[in-house]
Amino acid sequence: MSQYLAEEAIEQAAIAWLREQEHYTYKHGSEIKRDLSKAVLEDVFEAFLQRRYPQVPQKVLAELKQEFLYNPGADLHQRNHAFHLKLSKGISKTWKDETGKQHFGHFYPIAYDDVQQNEFRVVNQFTIVGKSKRIPDLIIFVNGLPLVLFEFKNLFSQDATVEAAYNQVQHYTYQIPQLFEYNALTVVSDGQTTLHGMYSSGLEWFAAWKSIDGITVIPNGFALETLIKGLLVPKRLLQYVRHYIFHELDKGHLIKKGAKYHQFFGIQYALQETLKSVRPYGDGRIGVVWHTTRSGKSITMAIYTGILRQLQELKNPTIVVQVDRFDLNRQLFDDFVAAKDLVGDVQIANTTDELRALLSGDGGGVVFSTVQKFNLKETATGRELEHPVLSTRDNIIVIADECHRTQYGLVQGFANNLRRALPQASFIGFTGTPVDSKDADTVAVFGDIIHTYDIRQATEDKAVVPIYYEPRLAKLHLGNAQLEDEAEEITSGLEESDKNKILWAAMEDAAGAKERVEAIARDILQHYTSRTTQGARMEGKAMIVCMSRRNCVKLYDALTALDGCPEVAVIMTTNIAKDPVTWNPHVRTKEQMEEVKARFKDPDDPLKLVIVRDMWLTGFDNPAMHTLYVDKVMSGHNLIQAVNRVATVFRDKPSGLIVDYIGIGDRLRDATKKYTSAGGSGRVTVDIEEAFSLAQEVVELLKEQLPEGLNYTTWPALTGPDKIKLVSQATNHFVSDDELCKAFMLNEKKLSSLAPIIKSHESINDIALDLIFFQHVGAAVRKVKYPSTNIKKKQDKIKDLIHRSIESEEVVDVFQMAGIERFDISIINDDFLATAKEQKTGNELKLELLRQIMNDEIKVRSMKNLVKYRKLKEEVERIISDYHNHFFDSLVAMEKLREVAKHMQEEDERRNQLGITEEEEAFYEILAKHPNAVQDFDLIKELVQKILAEVKKSASQPDWYKKDDTKAQLQLAVKKVLRFKVKDELQEILDEVMEQAEARFKEYDMSVA
Repeated sequence: MSQYLAEEAIEQAAIAWLREQEHYTYKHGSEIKRDLSKAVLEDVFEAFLQRRYPQVPQKVLAELKQEFLYNPGADLHQRNHAFHLKLSKGISKTWKDETGKQHFGHFYPIAYDDVQQNEFRVVNQFTIVGKSKRIPDLIIFVNGLPLVLFEFKNLFSQDATVEAAYNQVQHYTYQIPQLFEYNALTVVSDGQTTLHGMYSSGLEWFAAWKSIDGITVIPNGFALETLIKGLLVPKRLLQYVRHYIFHELDKGHLIKKGAKYHQFFGIQYALQETLKSVRPYGDGRIGVVWHTTRSGKSITMAIYTGILRQLQELKNPTIVVQVDRFDLNRQLFDDFVAAKDLVGDVQIANTTDELRALLSGDGGGVVFSTVQKFNLKETATGRELEHPVLSTRDNIIVIADECHRTQYGLVQGFANNLRRALPQASFIGFTGTPVDSKDADTVAVFGDIIHTYDIRQATEDKAVVPIYYEPRLAKLHLGNAQLEDEAEEITSGLEESDKNKILWAAMEDAAGAKERVEAIARDILQHYTSRTTQGARMEGKAMIVCMSRRNCVKLYDALTALDGCPEVAVIMTTNIAKDPVTWNPHVRTKEQMEEVKARFKDPDDPLKLVIVRDMWLTGFDNPAMHTLYVDKVMSGHNLIQAVNRVATVFRDKPSGLIVDYIGIGDRLRDATKKYTSAGGSGRVTVDIEEAFSLAQEVVELLKEQLPEGLNYTTWPALTGPDKIKLVSQATNHFVSDDELCKAFMLNEKKLSSLAPIIKSHESINDIALDLIFFQHVGAAVRKVKYPSTNIKKKQDKIKDLIHRSIESEEVVDVFQMAGIERFDISIINDDFLATAKEQKTGNELKLELLRQIMNDEIKVRSMKNLVKYRKLKEEVERIISDYHNHFFDSLVAMEKLREVAKHMQEEDERRNQLGITEEEEAFYEILAKHPNAVQDFDLIKELVQKILAEVKKSASQPDWYKKDDTKAQLQLAVKKVLRFKVKDELQEILDEVMEQAEARFKEYDMSVA
């Protein structure tokens, strides 16, 4: 007898847990008398129909039974689809009674509205005879329909894995296909691992169900128990079967999909909040569903939409799916169309007129529109002053995808127009990267976070592949020591924002330096080729992100000039009226762009690389893409959106890789830390009432500063020329008096900074006109004080300065540069995230940057000279510690760090003066720091040379530092050199010499041999 629990024990545990749930009954398969060739318990199903529809004649019920159980279709997948439509949507039927009277009814094979009317039967060892005789481990029958299949393997058998269970199910689909015509859900388990999925899916799409309530994740519990208690509770199972499974057609093939646990609970909680928040019961702010990018957010939105359309409480609602730019969000529309089984027909508003027509009716439906379609129109009497009301219905739900950017223009702009057009609508946001900065507070606009599923949890669940980070710095060496002073001189007199724009434009231009672009092109080709053709054999696609369109074209030219470069395409917006003619090969129509997209998404197509600036960084999914090469500074949600392009699960893709050429590591740490917080809370950092009160005060101050008699209350009704006149009148008034101008600009800047905070205040429209007018005047005053021609000249000067000051170097592998063994850095690794900066300002940020730069430099140098650089590292950390302990301010701390840096820079000169090599210097430092042991400089130099010779002799053997006898011989040889020459501390010096020898000569070097 086996000492371990058998497969049957897991089966019995599952039965026990199921029987704990109300409504489940159990029977062994051998006790059921039936035709073994049939998978349905037909007598049970017939009894349900009679119980559920007692008023329907027996003849009609017999026809209904036949219609439900017979599934047309040329193959199994088609038959399963046909049955699922009947299972979830029911069927309609007409008949005549004995008197000839016409009757109509809509029938379901399950009583979804009354769980108690259904029979839930758990059956194990249920024999089915098809092409072969097979006995599935466990089946859940609902009203005699075999909806859930379990296949178990022994927890304690090495070869009995979930992979084996899955493989067995795949054989079943050929041997007993009649079972799978009715299958809704398949579960495979070896006791340790339990996964659920669709029978027709690859194993990579099967997943664990990790929560019972959708709030607490159970990572290490018994997964089978969690699945049963979290999903297979009768009421929940019926909800899942009816609403959370669908088929989509992809290139002529049916693909069956089902929700994962985070999607199910996210939708369930969103539905609860919807019914509480829709007008007139709530304030119309339903909330935000925060599910990390690439975790199936589009499917979550589609399922949520499908259920909304069926809720009786909403009385045939209209769902407006609002996107930022349609060309960037085509993927979402395609996902909705593919989920037609759930969502129904989807309409697109291609023009403003179409949008207004679609939303002015009384019928429900799903309408896709960009937020820009909510614009003001030109009419026969002039431009509309405000957006007309399109509908006052309170059963309109607006779903905002990636709820940020244009979704926040509540004072003026498209979002404001949308709310005027649909005053009783309710709003829900779906995002993978909530924006909670002062300028765009997701929670303030849409409501509280309803459900969170962050990138850490998604990676643990294998809903996305892990993303790794590889820094490969393409350095721009600054050869001009006076760069900062010269730049400050050129930009003096400009506002800080203009200075930043100029310097950014200059660095963008510098990043496109010919030598640098060519170096990156060579490195990308070598890196991609080695990744896809050598040992890794990771077939797939890659995306390159550049700072500007110009740099995209430059990199394309550099790449395609290299031998062995695969097919590459530049994906960018173009303007043939302004763009250089040489860019024409990259100009594409919408149809041509779709064709390129389809080719890039095809894993077998020869188009392997694309170069982008902004396009395809959001709303684009290519599962076969495994590498993102980054040469563009990004941060926050934009960065997370971009890196998640490589996170999609695909076949046997083990991970995604971010290759960094520009130094986004800190930003990636900060962004990842922010989006793995999983707290689910969002807050407005400033009290909105306090901010609104302050804004009202500032408005009054600004009004007092206006020239006497100037009236802007008619601003919305003024023509363009009249608005210009009014702004000019105010502008001339301010610029004529420097002190008045300064005071005005200070107040206007204060008001503009308050605007993002108060934009969702219920009384915002009371001061909206003031905000708009003063912002116009502020822009005009700045233009007069800082004319764009001057800015353009200064920008050109800065670009010229940068070009004169930089020298491009070869791409550097940062791991290699640091002298450390290569290892994978996952972006959700705790060590990686621990370095994320808290919010810092000004000098604090500079200090942190200086410290990181210096510690990186010390790390690079330390293995060459442990003694010296340990002291330097301690000095750097002491300076920072003293700063934080308030011994001196940041300016003094920075000066002290610069002194340490200067010390490092002078080391080459000092070595030359001593007449020793870099290798000798490390051992020289050891002896020099022991003045009691040896004092004579010439003697120290002689001893160092002898020690180094002995170290190199030992280091000529591979893995010498792992061999105790070799290390012992080296220690003895060094001891002989030092004996009689060193007075004190001999053992301490010996230990330090051995440590330095191992650090410096650990790697076997043929040149040493």
